[in-house]
Order: sequence, then structure tokens, then C-alpha cells
Amino acid sequence: MQPLDTSRTAGVTPTPRRRAVLAGGLGALAALGPLAAGCAAPSASASGRTRLRYWHLFGGGDGLTMQSLLRKFSKAHPEIDVEAATLQWGAPYYTKLGMAGAGGRAPELAVLHLARLAGFGPGRLLDPFDLDLLAELGVRQRDFPENIWRRGQAHGRQFAVPLDTHPTVLYYQTEVCEKAGLLAGGKLRPIRGAEEFADALRAAKKVTGRPGLVTETLGVDCIIPWRLFATFYSQTGAKVLSADGRRLALDDAKALKVLEYMASLVEEGLWLRRADYTASIGLFNEGRTAFHLNGEWEIPSFRPTGLKFSMTRVPPLFGRPTAQADCHSFVLPHQADRGGEPNRAAHTLVAWLLKHSVDWAEGGHVPAYAPVLKDPAYLKLEPQSEYRDVIDDVALDEPAWFTGSASRMWIELGAVFSGVLTGSRTPRGALAEAKQRLRALLDTPNPLAGAAS
Repeated sequence: MQPLDTSRTAGVTPTPRRRAVLAGGLGALAALGPLAAGCAAPSASASGRTRLRYWHLFGGGDGLTMQSLLRKFSKAHPEIDVEAATLQWGAPYYTKLGMAGAGGRAPELAVLHLARLAGFGPGRLLDPFDLDLLAELGVRQRDFPENIWRRGQAHGRQFAVPLDTHPTVLYYQTEVCEKAGLLAGGKLRPIRGAEEFADALRAAKKVTGRPGLVTETLGVDCIIPWRLFATFYSQTGAKVLSADGRRLALDDAKALKVLEYMASLVEEGLWLRRADYTASIGLFNEGRTAFHLNGEWEIPSFRPTGLKFSMTRVPPLFGRPTAQADCHSFVLPHQADRGGEPNRAAHTLVAWLLKHSVDWAEGGHVPAYAPVLKDPAYLKLEPQSEYRDVIDDVALDEPAWFTGSASRMWIELGAVFSGVLTGSRTPRGALAEAKQRLRALLDTPNPLAGAAS
């Protein structure tokens, strides 16, 4: 969300500061001082309404959509005074949120990437949701995919309620693919297997004279190579870490197969070797290539240009139809005196945003609240509804403090696998380095653990 995703910020290359703050650990945390901890706040505003402080990291198109939703909420709930704060995406956001929770003087509500929950001190930095209160407001566990809902749990309690999932998807140029004979009824023909995907790229290249696929392959905090590896590797059924996130579980043979395949597409000239994030968006937007692999949040980047494109799920190249993803979720940062009307207001906003997430879905994210997936208004969204069933096949990182969006694993392994695509590393060498970095991360204590104790 450089990108519009709040998973990177659309079309903008992330800055080095993301890595610097992330690596800063407790030093960076402490440097935020009282600002991060927040300040004591009364439960009611001067107008007598219940005060609800809400922190999020949504910028770009996501941010505009969230602002619009909050305006609508305020009209529907004039008794609640929402004070929304948009903080810097990535490591700075999480450092500040962690410090606020550690001080017990945090906002009433915040957004957290679901895959980061394990490292965020549920029960210490975060408070659990009141499921009876959510049920009273019309939101129940059965309204969510089981695997996503379950990832929000810790110690038998619910610490995160998912808003959406933002998976890796396949964008395609409809005119190019039509000329290449890859469409049927205006939609991309099903692609089954790695060789069929390579054939599709070859057919597209014959039409354009250029590589059939463009993605981010290099740049500061380059993470798309990791997300693509994670997508293809998940399709083999293998895991990077053990289920509890404490041990390395990488399957060398399957990982090497994926990396060698990725390298082979580049070497054959089917995948553009060198492009940073912004360039990859620009090249696809100019119609210079047939396919683009990325998160689904770039719809707002392509729509205004009149580009004739559509989207679909990432084809099952290695067996299973899974795709790497994370989820935006709501959390309750720890407050020493959580309860009363401010806590009820937080639950009320969560329930309202879930029920009105058709608007949120316009930017590309797949709503996690199942009733919305059946809403006629959502089903009319094109191409968003084309990949909605991926909600049942998302592959989140295993739970560890260093996984999830904007995490050290994404940044470090993104840099390693970038070399496979640019040619600076062999697949076998990249695999060895990735395992070395993962072992180092596993041996490193959670920087937030001290703040949470």
C-alpha cells in the first residue's frame, strides 16, 4: 500500500525510513515517547457525545474511502464523536500503536494487519472484543470465513475482527489477451499449471513484442518478489514456518522448484527483468504488457486512464488455488480503563463498517464480512467480484512477530528473491540466504515483548 493498499502505497516507491524504523526495535519505540503513548482522554467530548478515537493507516484511495465511510457513520450516529487519525503506513504506524498499547492510554479502536497479530501482544498491547456486544450489533463469528476469523484469536479470546482480505491477483489487458486468443466470453480462459501460464505469456509476447508479465522486481523495500514466491509456494501445500511460527519449515525441494520457475520466465524474456513498483504500474497502465501480478489495490490507478483491463485469481500453477494475502482487521488497543460508552462506540463503528463494506470493496479489497459478498451491489462491481471466492483460499503468513504486512520478513526476503528476478542471485543461492535470514529472525526476540510486559 505505497500504494493504495494499505498494504503498500499505490504507485509510490516506499521510503528507506520504513526499514530503518522497523530495524530500530525498542530504540525506535522508545524514541516516540509520550506521543506514541497518547494522552488521557475523557469519555465524552465537549458536546456531550461519546468520544471515539480511531487510528488507521489508510492513505491514497483507501484513505479517501475511509473518510467517506466515517462521514456516513457520523450522520447515522450523531451521538458518537469520531476522531480519526491517519498515521504513516508500515513500521512507524506499528511502532506507535505498540507504544500506545503499552502505556494503556491508546485510542479506542485501531486497524492492524491480521498476520501481525501474533507479534502484537494480544492480552497486553491489545484488549479482546466483547463478542456478545458484537452479536447484539448484528455481527457474529458465522459471518466470516473460518480460517480468517480464527487467525484473530489468541488465548481463547477474539482480539481481531477482519474487515477484508487483500490477496495477490492477476491483472490482464483484455485487448492484448483477445488478440492472443486467451479470452473466452470476454474473460481470461482458465490457466491450469505452470506450463500453461508460460504458454499464455508466450502468446501475449507475440502480440506486443514485449515480455508478457510485468511486476515489481527491484527497488527500496521491494516486497512483491516475496509475495509472488509466497503465493506460488503456498500452492504446493508447503509452509515457510511451523504452525506456531517458532520453527523453520521451508521445504527445500518445493521452494527451489518455485524459484527456478520464476527465474526461467525472466530468462526466457516472458517476465520483465527490471522494474521498480512505480514502473511496473506505469508499464501495465500504458498497455505495454498483457499481465501484471500485484495486490488488488491498484484498481484506482488503472481506472482513470481508460485502460481496458480485468482481473482474476492467480492461476493454480503448482497445485492448490491459493494466493498470498493479508487482512485489514480491527483491534482494540489496550486501555487501562477500557469499558463503558467509548468501548461500546468502538464496537458500534466496527459493526457498521463491516455492514457497509461494499463501498470499501470498490478499491479492490475483498470484504471479509460474508453477507456483503452476496450483496447485489457488490456483485455488480467489476472486476472486483471476479475474484471474490479467493476469500476461501488466502494464504496468510504463519504467526510470528516478524511476519505480516510491512514486516521484517517481507522486506528481507523481498530483497533476496528480487535477486532471482534481476539475475543477481541463483535460485539455489537465494534459497540458502532466505533460510539463513529466517533462522536469524527466529532467534531474535520480539522487539515489542519488552514494551508489552
